[in-house]
Amino acid sequence: MTRSMQRVAEAVAGDPAGCAALTVTGLAARTGTSEATVVRTARLLGYPGYRDLRLALAGLAAQQQSGRSPAITTDIAVDDPIGDVVAKLAYDEQQTLADTAAGLDTVQLGAAVTALAGARRTDVYGIGASGLVAQDLTQKLLRIGLIAHAPGDPHLAVTNAVQLRTGDVAVAITHSGSTGDVIEPLRVAFEHGATTVAITGRPDSPVTQYADHVLTTATSRETELRPAAMSSRTSQLLVVDCLFVGVAQRTYDTAGPALAASYEALAHRHGTRRG
Repeated sequence: MTRSMQRVAEAVAGDPAGCAALTVTGLAARTGTSEATVVRTARLLGYPGYRDLRLALAGLAAQQQSGRSPAITTDIAVDDPIGDVVAKLAYDEQQTLADTAAGLDTVQLGAAVTALAGARRTDVYGIGASGLVAQDLTQKLLRIGLIAHAPGDPHLAVTNAVQLRTGDVAVAITHSGSTGDVIEPLRVAFEHGATTVAITGRPDSPVTQYADHVLTTATSRETELRPAAMSSRTSQLLVVDCLFVGVAQRTYDTAGPALAASYEALAHRHGTRRG
């Protein structure tokens, strides 16, 4: 954090109730910073924007006033036994997977699989936790012999998108559907004729206006007060796995040998070889 961002962070940590009552302009004035600095601080703390940070601060203030134990998530308190943590997280992720599977549009999924299977090249965009999911999809596609990239730098993502053409695919992964660093390269890819896919928890969000195919993830278990992307990441990984398996099925004549070759290339590192 810069010094000005530190002032914002210290203010919200020291007085969550007071800061929750402030607009972005009010908090900027209170900390002697700018509105842009307040927004950047909120994003660095893991929130899509200042509105989401205000909601989190309001929840924290209410919790402090009630005398309840501080919460790590909306379901897990800081003093929960580790066994309860395991059980609660396992249940939460099971529900997330079930909700995502139930709500997934298989027609849209099939169309996305067809596009990926025939793509000359695939770019996958994601930031933060969604960026990790983007890397997961990319490495899976590479393992079956397809050309795929997951640029982690937003500027590189845009310059890569400029090179895409008809026959290429761009995939954007964003739970909120409003992450500018993900929307921008998808827009560029869309305008250059690439087939575009959005994986998002909000089917009416800005990212979908540049998506030929929208794959929706579960949102019911993800709350605005959650401090880390857990449920959203779980549902995104399920969609990514569905895409990968579908593509592997469509391209099995080449995907099968490619997987076998990659397995053999790494076998000595794991001390195993196929008989």
